[in-house]
Amino acid sequence: MTAGVETPTHAATLWRHQDADGRGPLVPQLNVISGAPVAGTPMRAEKGRPFVIRFGKHLRGVVDRLIRSSSLVSNDPVLDVRDFPWTQALRENWQAIRDEAIAVALRGDAAPSLATISPDHRSIAEVDKWRSFFLWGYGYRIDDNADRCPTTASLVERIPGLNSAFFSILAPGTHIPDHRGVTKGLITCHLGLIVPRDGDVRMRVHDRVVRWAEGETLVFDDTYRHEVWNDTGGTRVVLLVQFDRPLRNPGKWVADLFLRIVKRSAFVQEARTNISDWAAAVKRLEA
Repeated sequence: MTAGVETPTHAATLWRHQDADGRGPLVPQLNVISGAPVAGTPMRAEKGRPFVIRFGKHLRGVVDRLIRSSSLVSNDPVLDVRDFPWTQALRENWQAIRDEAIAVALRGDAAPSLATISPDHRSIAEVDKWRSFFLWGYGYRIDDNADRCPTTASLVERIPGLNSAFFSILAPGTHIPDHRGVTKGLITCHLGLIVPRDGDVRMRVHDRVVRWAEGETLVFDDTYRHEVWNDTGGTRVVLLVQFDRPLRNPGKWVADLFLRIVKRSAFVQEARTNISDWAAAVKRLEA
């Protein structure tokens, strides 16, 4: 653990609950205040999802094969950070980024669960213990959040092809089961910010098992099946960035078209609205 950072305290703040007899701290009902859906509600009907996701198992394979053949970087599950020079700036400034995460994203209920934000995540077990504080989401800047984290926002906004950037916060004792991302046109980078050491916190990406380190970056292809364990008593926090895969044509043209369709869909716009409304609700409560 980084000196001066008491992860169990953060965990207690983020995952507060009442005791069985009704005592204990009350959590503001931000789902009601913001209008966002309540975590744990069923995922909406398939017909409400964008075409490219509904029929993804048929269409996505063709698109991903074309993207794979056009990739200018490795198609391996875990990629070499040296192929992405901008990751150096994240590593050099990781403590400033961590300090903003602690001051802003780890306060009270600033970071909602992914089940609250994204309809596509509500079917994942224990997703209510996986929280996120978005600076950028699905190609859109979340001004209320980004303005409160100026150093982090400035750094991520220099990343070529930035799609999303958020603090990804995983509660103690959580297992996020096997799942995969939407498109090979995006690559994911994690910057370790708070990594508990009183147990094992790890991720399997395809046939690779990797572990985070504070101040280090990990770049991987999330279209490979992956799962995460936090077998510790502390909260794991990383800065998660998704960015466009470097491509030549025709893969670049296809990947760009695919992402434009997804970003403009009602499905993604719902998630964007949920993120913005939650951030605004938190801001009102703190005023």
